Amino acid sequence: MKKYLLSILCGILLLPGCNYLDMVPEKDIETVESLFEQRTKVELWWKGLYAELNNIFADFRVNTAYLGADEFVTCQALHSSTLYNLDGLKIADGLQMSQNPYGSIWYRMYVVIRNCNIFLENVDHTYNMSEEDRNWWKADVKAVKAYVYFELVRRYGPICLVPQNMPVDLDVKEYQLPRQPVDSCFKEIINLLDEAMKYVPMHSQRLSNYGHTFCLEALYALKAKVLLYAASPLFNGNAFYADFKNKNGELLFNSSYDRNKWLLAAEAADKAAAICASGDREMFSGQSTKKTKLLNKMYDLETSMFSRFNNQEYLLEWKYVDFRFHDFTLPRLMGDDKNFETNSLGCLSPSMKMVEMYYTEHGLPIDADNTWSYANRYKLGAESSQLYEDVIPLNTTVVNLHLRREPRFYAHIAGDRMYWQRGTNTLWDNYNLLVEAHKNEKPWGTQSDFIVSNTWQNISGYWLKKHLFSWYTTQSYSTNLQGNETVAIIRLAEVFLMQAEAWNEYLEQPDSRVYDPLDKVRERAGIPPVREAWKTYSNNPAKVDSKIGMREIIRQEYNVEFAFEGHRYWNLRRWLIAHQTMNEKQYGWNILGTSFQAFYNNENGPIVVWSKNKFVAPRDYFDPLDAEEILISGMVQNPGWEMILDLQL
Repeated sequence: MKKYLLSILCGILLLPGCNYLDMVPEKDIETVESLFEQRTKVELWWKGLYAELNNIFADFRVNTAYLGADEFVTCQALHSSTLYNLDGLKIADGLQMSQNPYGSIWYRMYVVIRNCNIFLENVDHTYNMSEEDRNWWKADVKAVKAYVYFELVRRYGPICLVPQNMPVDLDVKEYQLPRQPVDSCFKEIINLLDEAMKYVPMHSQRLSNYGHTFCLEALYALKAKVLLYAASPLFNGNAFYADFKNKNGELLFNSSYDRNKWLLAAEAADKAAAICASGDREMFSGQSTKKTKLLNKMYDLETSMFSRFNNQEYLLEWKYVDFRFHDFTLPRLMGDDKNFETNSLGCLSPSMKMVEMYYTEHGLPIDADNTWSYANRYKLGAESSQLYEDVIPLNTTVVNLHLRREPRFYAHIAGDRMYWQRGTNTLWDNYNLLVEAHKNEKPWGTQSDFIVSNTWQNISGYWLKKHLFSWYTTQSYSTNLQGNETVAIIRLAEVFLMQAEAWNEYLEQPDSRVYDPLDKVRERAGIPPVREAWKTYSNNPAKVDSKIGMREIIRQEYNVEFAFEGHRYWNLRRWLIAHQTMNEKQYGWNILGTSFQAFYNNENGPIVVWSKNKFVAPRDYFDPLDAEEILISGMVQNPGWEMILDLQL
């Protein structure tokens, strides 16, 4: 019985605000013993691990990565809302704190680790279970534990490793586990994944009722991602943390750059791509019969983001539980009875930075395409080509920034004088809603005479279409969803980009190992191969020939392909460039303008709509541990947060 009590204590003692004397009554301990004798109850325990992952990582209110970067702009009402408590917005504004940190998952994740250990220590006693199933379930839980460790490491850096739950009769000080060097943390994650790979099945071999679990493709992809992080500047030769030590003087970061870490990541990504290919995982493409090539490609891109554990390019996915993007991004469209959605706020908008991040039709940055006038991007123009039918109103005044862009731009972004495909095209209802965003242009434009702090407003003049699905009407959008949709944690496209990035960083000069996987992502996006695009249409054709040039190209491809999926938040950190980009002002159009000239600021460019973004280096590269946790556990605090702790105490 003692071992069960101790197994529970180990995780608890690492957590803030918990009393060391919080013991579990013996009757409950006996319940744990009996529970693990019964397969059905063990299965419920197993599924419960995933329930917590869903609650944290599939809820953009809780997962700060979705809103903690510079991809979105929104009104003051949402920033200050106590109803929704979007911690990511507060982090983006530099309001993080060590007392009750925003977006903290430390406590909850160590509860999951504790429960993983309880499972692994007791499932061998379960009756009515084949050895094959037992090995699979144990392997899957090891994968869960590895994933949780990874999420902790990229948030906090060095963490406490808990290989097994600890005996209860130890001295209290022995429960005060030290943080481990980041290299040791990554090694433990990889060891767990390698152990899990022995028994976790391929996606095609899983039973349908276990779709929420890890598949072999996901394990290989996650391993590549872990090694990619280990090789990235944040963890590989980072001078910011050269003196970060435990209280005993143990260095927690290796400040020496190790190029070979990129080779390990590249080889792991290659293996992940190979196992995905053997499992018939592929990019979603060519599935629609729209009337133009562009509309077909937009539909492919839209559909690639929809899954109920059945998307062929979703390698790892968690189920949506509560609030989703559409509650905040779907336009409200008040006054339009056919499209008005009462549950939509319509106030979370793509930033101008992201609008300009997307490529031209040739797959190039808008300042690199010699066929596209970057200097005139804020001037007014028009589109006449039938290639853009039902995407841009033809022969109508449109800002040049919205013209001749890549398919992902039109699939993900809706702006003034662009079409929004909603519902089904019939003789009675046109599925194209024209966005008319000037003031008093119902139902899109604001009806207010000024921007107010207590009203849900779209403050940039853009709406996000990504994570929304055009086959559902705008009206009653929420009720159209079945409630079992999932969010992608790792998509196949990420495996390809990991290949490209890791090989580019390892090699002295890029070759096919860099270009080919990158081109797989670009092909599905409907843009030319990278070398063809840069050699044919760019003002810098030699850029694709160098490591530095390809580094910039690959990073922008990440930003575009995974826009609004929570990737940019982490990438800016692991690339160690967040302090260079996250302090910039956010721009948009003049939503109070009643004419083209006024809305587009007399063609002088966008105006500042938010200026509170703040990122302090090195402090903000890692979240702080709760100040109370530091006091209880005796651990060292992350650099940059110690002074704040001293002031608070």
